[in-house]
Amino acid sequence: MMSFTESIKLCFAKYADFNGRAKQPEFWWFALFCFGGALLLEVVGSYISWAFSIATLLPSLAVGARRLHDTNKSGWLQIIWIVPILGWIAMIYLLVQKGDEGDNQYGAPPAN
Repeated sequence: MMSFTESIKLCFAKYADFNGRAKQPEFWWFALFCFGGALLLEVVGSYISWAFSIATLLPSLAVGARRLHDTNKSGWLQIIWIVPILGWIAMIYLLVQKGDEGDNQYGAPPAN
């Protein structure tokens, strides 16, 4: 199972890589890092929190696309995030699904 720090390192190493697949821990640890980081930096100042959120937007979208690829769905489904409440519920449902065990149209399952 992937650790918190491994997930952060991998997501930043694949900063804008929308290809391939990502297992659940990789996505959820990075989501926790982004949420917690923005929340903690809000204490320092809202501009710093916004800068952090903008800096982590592209890797967040990339890992989200790779996570959806693991469930054999298009990364473009992330556009659902813009629909308040119902879209968020739908996206969370899609992101918590178990990934495909074998190869799918997006490649082989990740080793981690």
